[in-house]
Amino acid sequence: MTVPVVVRDRDGHPVGSLHQEDFQLFDKGKAQVITKFSIETSGSAAPKAPDAAVHDAVAHDQNANPAEPAKPILPSRYVAYLFDDVHSKVGDLLQGRQAANRQLEHSLDANSRVGIFTTSGRTTQDFTSDAEKLHAAINRIQPWERGLDNQTDCPTISYYLADFLINQSQSLSPGLSDAQVQSFMATDRLLAAVIQEAEACLQTTQLQQVLPQVRTAAQLALSVGKTETFTGLSVLQGLIRSMSSLPGSRSIVMVSPGFLLATEQRVFENDIFEKAIHANVTINTLDVRGVATIPGMDASQRGYQGASAAVMMQAESDAASAAQDLLGELAAGTGGTFFHNDNAISEGLDELAARPAYVYVLGFSPDNLKFDGSYHGLKVTLKNGATLRVAARRGYWAPNHSISPAEEAKEEIQDAVFSREEMLDIPVKLHTEFFKQSEFKAELTVETRIDLKGLKFRKADDRNRDTLTVVTGLFDENGRYIKGTERTLDLQLRDQTMETARSSGLALKESFDVAPGRYVVRVVVRDSEGRSMAAQNQGVEIP
Repeated sequence: MTVPVVVRDRDGHPVGSLHQEDFQLFDKGKAQVITKFSIETSGSAAPKAPDAAVHDAVAHDQNANPAEPAKPILPSRYVAYLFDDVHSKVGDLLQGRQAANRQLEHSLDANSRVGIFTTSGRTTQDFTSDAEKLHAAINRIQPWERGLDNQTDCPTISYYLADFLINQSQSLSPGLSDAQVQSFMATDRLLAAVIQEAEACLQTTQLQQVLPQVRTAAQLALSVGKTETFTGLSVLQGLIRSMSSLPGSRSIVMVSPGFLLATEQRVFENDIFEKAIHANVTINTLDVRGVATIPGMDASQRGYQGASAAVMMQAESDAASAAQDLLGELAAGTGGTFFHNDNAISEGLDELAARPAYVYVLGFSPDNLKFDGSYHGLKVTLKNGATLRVAARRGYWAPNHSISPAEEAKEEIQDAVFSREEMLDIPVKLHTEFFKQSEFKAELTVETRIDLKGLKFRKADDRNRDTLTVVTGLFDENGRYIKGTERTLDLQLRDQTMETARSSGLALKESFDVAPGRYVVRVVVRDSEGRSMAAQNQGVEIP
């Protein structure tokens, strides 16, 4: 189990001078032994370019003329901007767009890819380093046209009010008679305030005319609110799922005013936490409203007309607080940062989207882990860090069953394929070449040569036995997985054959049909007997 940790001083500056013995890690309140410790920096965390002495890439065109080896590398950082165009008001969304455009001007680098997404799903730009495409996508984002109109609806009932009146206080729940609703008005201040608002805008005090209008407005607000929340959470869940296969660090910056979750939607929220933690995706959230304004003073709304305006304004304030709570929960539940109550939106995006200068990676094996699928809260503290702030992963879900050796090996290989790091436990050399079959089609060949001297064989029945798993993956220049192959080699070599193989090595070839472009080949080799691995990248550019 790995736990990334970022430490900052009281002024928010990153701290990179700590050591393993400075940290304490707790799982469900129980102290754990930190078995692994490393420090990643914004410079060293970037993947290393292939060493020309180890990786020899030879490109051939139609006339078999050699070209200079291309050295594109896998991006090391992915940032997804998720704009909540469903719940954001026009002014807030415009401010968020302007801040994102400014932030992109100085955040893109060769190892970063940025994507633009919206909770409505109407505007999408997949991960790219093309600033022009990103700016164009941001500028296309417009507020979602809701089914409710705060200027003309009578009465104006929010999702928060509708959920409270129908599901919590049940003062407007289906099946109640007019007389029962009237009796609720004596004790339910919110219901009484809503009725008074309806009387003011309908210009009548006849309850037989007012109550049907109130019921209809509340049911519509509840239906629209649930749909909008479900839409936003579904997009967020899908984004996490798609990012799980990307190499390097993965984070989401959600720009939103927040929104309300009904009780039955909490299960959906927990599922998002689980998927984000398992996929190592951090959700950072920014309250695009900035510093809270006085409720009821929004020019985009008609304003309250009844005698109970103060009650309605308090309900609006409570709704805003509940919406902000959700943003805090999304960040805290995935080890992210919540930026709120601050009008410095551009600076907030800088803080949330920037790669930390120093990241401490703590590793531990949970004591007596039960395979019950339960949630384990994690806490990381410093032994002598009263003036420092620690941001770390908040928890994880235990597996529902013990992982077999085969499952463990499969997970190790999959993690290695979609990682950016190179591993050299087994000596491996890569050689790539391509042949252009036409202007739009080429055959890319990848040869992997494995030095058997680096393997640990098991002697049985006069044979030297080992099992190798070799995965060859092909990624585009933005780190998106395209295709791959997997081979399992069951080696059973006699001593004489073994000596020959040790001298020459073991060579494998894989071929891919591709279009011209820039690619990264990643080869992962796992030795089952020695439980060692190799992982290397090779860049290829086909003109």
